[in-house]
Amino acid sequence: MAIYAIGDLHLSLGTDKPMDIFGGSWDNYVTKIKEGFSVIGPSDTCVICGDITWSMSLESSLADFKFIDSLPGKKIILKGNHDYWWSTASKIKTFFSRHDIRTIEILHNNCFIIDHYAVCGTRGWFYEEEKGVLSIADGAHDRKIMAREIMRLETSLMSADAQEVREKICFLHYPPVFRNYICRDLIDIMKKHCVRECWYGHIHGHGHKFAVTGEYEGIMYHMVSADYIDFSPVRVR
Repeated sequence: MAIYAIGDLHLSLGTDKPMDIFGGSWDNYVTKIKEGFSVIGPSDTCVICGDITWSMSLESSLADFKFIDSLPGKKIILKGNHDYWWSTASKIKTFFSRHDIRTIEILHNNCFIIDHYAVCGTRGWFYEEEKGVLSIADGAHDRKIMAREIMRLETSLMSADAQEVREKICFLHYPPVFRNYICRDLIDIMKKHCVRECWYGHIHGHGHKFAVTGEYEGIMYHMVSADYIDFSPVRVR
């Protein structure tokens, strides 16, 4: 029962926004994703760290989720900044049930225990992109979103406290650390709950060289944006 991670699939099977238009590593990316998932066995689990599909609604996302459902193993998904289709957890679960999507679970104010490891996480919120540069989020709207994401991460980690686990592993969409910026609140929550590893996505293209991979303040960071890991899930445990 291995755990894997990948982020930012950016699927567009039911909409007209394929990532192939960017060329380079994104050429034929859906085929690359399918081939990359061949490392995963039927009893393994892959955490998908947000930006799953470009669809604007659940109904238009059906082809993308049918594709993900057809891939090997179980999948745990969390929200990314481009997941505009995201609704309430109950509505997503109902949608999956109605369309016989059986291998996808939702990480949202909860955690999953896999072989005594706690899979915890949330989207996060720290940066907004302006002209290709990541800057600190600002304003009342951003502070409100940030407070909600802090609460969701704490809820996820606390739900693991009540269970017998050997380790809590944190999965986010946004990086808590990028270049010389840090998200103090999210880092402090992870440290409070003795998180030793954090896996995240969101960063693409030229931003790869600025991504923090390795130890920072006692936590190991791993970036798993699909184009960074050549569209093949990385083994977590």
